[in-house]
Amino acid sequence: MTKVFFYGTKTSDFLEIGAIARSLLEKIVDENDFKFDNNVPLKVHFGEEGNVTYVPAIAYDAIIDYLESKNVNTSFIETNVLYRGQRTTKTLHLKLAHNHGFTRVPIVIADGETGESYYEAEINKEYLKKCKLGLEFQNYNQFVICSHFKGHVLAGFGGALKNLCMGFAARGGKMEQHSQTLPTVLESKCINCGVCAEHCDADAIKLFKKAYIDKQLCIGCAKCIAVCVTGAIYHDWNSDHFFEKMAEYAFAATLGKKNIYINFVLNITKDCDCFSSKMDFEAENVGIFASLDPVALDTACLDVLQKNSKSKIFDKGRKILTHAEKIGVGNMKYVLV
Repeated sequence: MTKVFFYGTKTSDFLEIGAIARSLLEKIVDENDFKFDNNVPLKVHFGEEGNVTYVPAIAYDAIIDYLESKNVNTSFIETNVLYRGQRTTKTLHLKLAHNHGFTRVPIVIADGETGESYYEAEINKEYLKKCKLGLEFQNYNQFVICSHFKGHVLAGFGGALKNLCMGFAARGGKMEQHSQTLPTVLESKCINCGVCAEHCDADAIKLFKKAYIDKQLCIGCAKCIAVCVTGAIYHDWNSDHFFEKMAEYAFAATLGKKNIYINFVLNITKDCDCFSSKMDFEAENVGIFASLDPVALDTACLDVLQKNSKSKIFDKGRKILTHAEKIGVGNMKYVLV
């Protein structure tokens, strides 16, 4: 069984938290004789504007120190979000990241300015045959996946697997996981400005009295949602087999990669760091977990959190764990060290 390393702490001192994360990273490297490539990005989440419970930049300093001591070049890497906000485009995303203190190492936005830069990973699984992932992820064989473990309104919880499936997906990939439908124009908000048509690489948007999206030509990249100046283009957030699609995108994100995963089970809120408001805590801080297996890691985090809180908090998220194990992303059985 896979080892999951755990350091329990209730501290909110992120300098101390960063030092603990570094010690767990060192433990994994030493025990597994892990060899780093020359370039290993940190996959992180910069937090939405107005959110105050994301893992701050200072928590990663000790990890960066350790990688630099190993002569490893690193950066922060992330993709744009699907919804409209301060992380919808690369330009806004970089500005927000800098405002949140992520300035120590370069930042890579893996799917381009509006999500147009992606590659398709062929997986041929039960629900998906190919997955749209940020193009820049192809340039690296290893990542240190740093995830804030907390709740999520649809997924139950967000941890390493969600950081893989949504965090590595380009905008079109995020849309594929969330939605059964292609983008749709809300005519009452459309001003027929033509910006969406200008930016449509598939030439799927036509201008009549209002913009119209030809579903036969649309490739589902969701770029039109990002560039629409009035928010008139939208999609259905509901999706059949949402958990299974997430697991299959996580599978795609790990193909050919050798990653180390670190979960921060701290600042535990009901909803994710994409919420642009202050949120109350749902449970006390638990600590930091690390592993080579994202399924074992998320399972351990959920098990220990539920044991400590004496409740079935975030339990519906076990659906993604089950399918992820079934298709070979990892193993739900683990040894907690």
